Amino acid sequence: MGTIDVDQAFIQEPEHRPSLSTIEGQGIPVIDLSPVTSNNPSLSSIDALVKEIGSACKEWGFFQVTNHGVPLSLRRNLLEASKSFFAQSLQDKKKVSRDETSASGYYDTEHTKNVRDWKEVFDFLAKEPTLFPLTSDEHDDRILHWTNKNPQYPPHFRDILKEYIKEMEKLSYKLLELIALSLGLESKRFEEFFGFGDQTSFVRLNYYPPCPYSHLALGVGPHKDSGALTILAQDDVGGLQVKRKMNDQEWINVEPIPHAYIINLADIIQVWSNGAYESVEHRVIVNSEKERFSIPYFLFPAHDTEVKPLKELIHEHNPPKYRPYKSGKFLLKRFEGNFQKHREENLQIHHFKIA
Repeated sequence: MGTIDVDQAFIQEPEHRPSLSTIEGQGIPVIDLSPVTSNNPSLSSIDALVKEIGSACKEWGFFQVTNHGVPLSLRRNLLEASKSFFAQSLQDKKKVSRDETSASGYYDTEHTKNVRDWKEVFDFLAKEPTLFPLTSDEHDDRILHWTNKNPQYPPHFRDILKEYIKEMEKLSYKLLELIALSLGLESKRFEEFFGFGDQTSFVRLNYYPPCPYSHLALGVGPHKDSGALTILAQDDVGGLQVKRKMNDQEWINVEPIPHAYIINLADIIQVWSNGAYESVEHRVIVNSEKERFSIPYFLFPAHDTEVKPLKELIHEHNPPKYRPYKSGKFLLKRFEGNFQKHREENLQIHHFKIA
C-alpha cells in the first residue's frame, strides 16, 4: 500500500477525532411546521407546536422541520449552483476570495478552534451593504460597509442566493416567534433585534471533498454557533453530528431527511433565554469516498445589538447569568479566530458567563 501525505494543519487532537462507531440520531425531534405555514390553522395546533418546539429547544437545542414552506425547486437550484461553483478550478474560485475587509466570498482555510477544517466555503451576505465594526476593540466605534463578492459563474448565482435568503428570513422569523412563545414571551419579542434591515446574517455554501484521512480530520471541528439561529439544508450524504446533552455526551448522527431543514439554537438565544435554552456543540465528519454539500443560513441581529438576558426572564430567583456584549464585536472576534490560527482559545460564549 502506498502512504498518504498528511497535512498536519488538518489533524484533530485524539479526543476530537471521529469515532469508528457512531450513534444513530434516534430521538432528535422532527417537527411539522404546517400549523404556521398552512391557511387557517387552529389555536390548539399552534399551542401543541409551541410545546413541541419548547421541548426540542430544552432537551436537544437541535431539531429538524418539515412542511416549512420553502419551495423545493429553489433549494434544488441553489444546491446545483453550489456544485457548479465549487467544480471550477481553484484559480477561478479565488477570483472571488474572501479577504479581511469583508466576510463575503470564497475561502478554504477556515479554522475551528485552531484546527483547519476539511472544506471549502462561499459566504454571501443577507443585507448589502452589511454594517460591521472595523475592529473588535469595544472602544472603537468605526464601521465598515461590507459588500458581496459576485461570481460570474454559474449564471444567475446572485439572483438565486437573494431569493433563497428571502425564504430563509421568512422561516427564521416563524421559528423565532415559536421560540419566543415557548419561553412565555410575546410572539414578536425578538423582532426588534432584526428590524430596519441592519442584521448581519449570511448564507454559506459548504463543500466537503472526499478526505483520504477521514479518521484524523473533520469537515468542521466541534463548535457552537455564535448567532441566534442556524437553518441548515444538507444533501443525502450526511456527516453532521450533535453532542447529546445527556450525561454520556455522545456524538449523535443527524440523519438527512429529504427536504427537511435542520435547526440549531445558537449562542444569542442561549443568552436571551438566560440559559433556559442552550447552544449545542456540533461538528461535521468527512467521508473518504463521497463529496458532501450543505447550505447553512446564519441568523444574526444588527452589529450594535447589545446581547443580554431578556428582562422578562430575569427575577430574584433567576438573576442574569451572562454579561452583556455587542453582537458585532463578538462575531468579528470569532471571525478573526476562524480566518487564521491563534495560540489562545477562540472567544466563546462561556467567557461572558457570570461566575
